[in-house]
Parts: sequence; C-alpha cells; structure tokens
Amino acid sequence: MTTTPRIAIHGEPLPYLTGAITAGGGAVVGVREQPEGLVLDHGNDKRALLEILDATPSIRWVQLPSAGIESYAQSLAAHPDKIWTSAKGAYAKPVAEHALALTLALFRHLPERVRARSWGEAAGTSLHGLTALVIGAGGIGLELLRLFSAFDMEVDIVRRTDAPVPGARRTATAEHLGELLPEADVVVVAAALTPGTTKLIGEPELAAMKPGSVLVNIARGGLVDTDALAAELAEGRILGAGLDVTDPEPLPDGHPLWDEPRALITPHTADTIEMIRPLLGERVEINVRHLAMGLPLEGNVDPEAGY
Repeated sequence: MTTTPRIAIHGEPLPYLTGAITAGGGAVVGVREQPEGLVLDHGNDKRALLEILDATPSIRWVQLPSAGIESYAQSLAAHPDKIWTSAKGAYAKPVAEHALALTLALFRHLPERVRARSWGEAAGTSLHGLTALVIGAGGIGLELLRLFSAFDMEVDIVRRTDAPVPGARRTATAEHLGELLPEADVVVVAAALTPGTTKLIGEPELAAMKPGSVLVNIARGGLVDTDALAAELAEGRILGAGLDVTDPEPLPDGHPLWDEPRALITPHTADTIEMIRPLLGERVEINVRHLAMGLPLEGNVDPEAGY
C-alpha cells in the first residue's frame, strides 16, 4: 500500500528539494503541520533542528544533507528512535574524482610546476601499476577502487571489518594499517570521522608510509594528525599530501602547511554545492518514495557507530 508522506524542509524550501519530495510521491508541508519526515538543506541551523525534533513527535524520518554526521551528534543522541539517513554514497563520484585529481597532481609534480618560473627538469610518475591503499569502503572508497582500477593499480582496502571487497587485492581492518602502509604508493583517507578514527593517520602511520608515496585526504580533517603531517612533509621523505579537508578547518592563514611546497590544499571543494544539490535531490526522491511504499531507505545512519 502506498501513502503520501508529509515532508517538511528544515531551511529554505528550495525548488530542488520541493521538486524531489513531490517527485517521490510526497507532500511538502510546514514543520507545524505534523510532518512524517524532515529533510535538511545544507547550511541548516543545527540548534534549531533539535528544537524542531523535540517539539514535533510526528517526525519519524530525518534526511541529513551530508555524508558526515558528526555535527548532528546532539540531535542523533536525543532522538535515537527516529530513522536517520545521510547522503553517504550519494556524493561518491565527484569526491572520488577530486581524490584522483589530487593524486595525479602530486605524482606529476603540478604544485611545483604551478610555482615555477623556469623550465626546470623533467619529473613525474605514472599511476599505472602503482599500489593504492584506500581507507574506507563506503561509496567514495568503492568509486576510488573503480577509478584506480582503470590505471591497472593494485588496491588494498581498510574498513571496519575484513569482509572482502570485490576488486580489491586485500581487505583488512585498521589494526593492519602498519602492514599495508609500507607497500602503498598512494594512501587515500575516505573514512568516517568517529571517536575511534580521530587521528587515524598519526606520526607512527606517517612514518610507516613508503618513501616517495603520497597521502590524500578527502574525508574529514580530524582523521589526520595535522602537526605530525606538517613535520613529515618538512622532512621530505614522502612526496606530498593532497588535502581537501584539514584540522582545523578552515586552515588558518599563516599555518605552516600553506608554505609547505609538498602540500596541495583545496578548500573542501571535492563536492561543491552546485555538484551535490542535484545528488541530494536524487537521494531525497528515492527515500520519500521508499517511505511511501514502506521500503528500506538509502543511506541509513547508525547513531552509535557515528556514520
């Protein structure tokens, strides 16, 4: 049996969201009209979200606009009985594409060439035949596996369990990072930030990386120990780091990483708002349709696990 879910929007009711809700078979209503679901746009007021949920017991499903959920921890903890879904997996293609761009740029010495004012010497490394270590096996990690495979790369995956990932050479848990890091030419951090993964890449892990390798982080800045990374780059043992996220974020003016020639930093632009709003709209449409039909929703969040 199909129903017509009543869905409210937290934030401005932009056309891409209202259109997605109606395309999914739902009706857009106000938060005071007993909605069943609540969809969040980017840049929402997180304090107001908790107030809305406290005052509106009719809401049984909440759609978050991002893959990372750490900034919604208070609302998740206060309302663990609700169905929470995030955008995890929805933005995989643009984010993985950015990770690939950072990887290519570092191996082809593009940061150096951008600054160059003379011809210099030929330098660069092809990705073909290299080994990658991808930390995280969500949508981004799996898309990276596909992209790296196009370069005939061997790809190892680190995830919460050691259940094999099709196409990966090896799948292991974080306890085995020390064994995998020395073999990797490129290490991509694509995991969720949780209390258990904070500074997952610290001084010991950086020291274990292969000389001449690169580190790319397109997940959350807190997964990497910033001070340890700055020290490792200054030493010059690894080729470089491509960072779309930092800790702290934004990275303050005058931070040592800005003057580090081996650091390529982009301002959290792996998925710009123009890229991701259509993708979030697709996720909302699917989930509203599934809610109406009583089917499982996409992007379900485990509040205890933190993603």
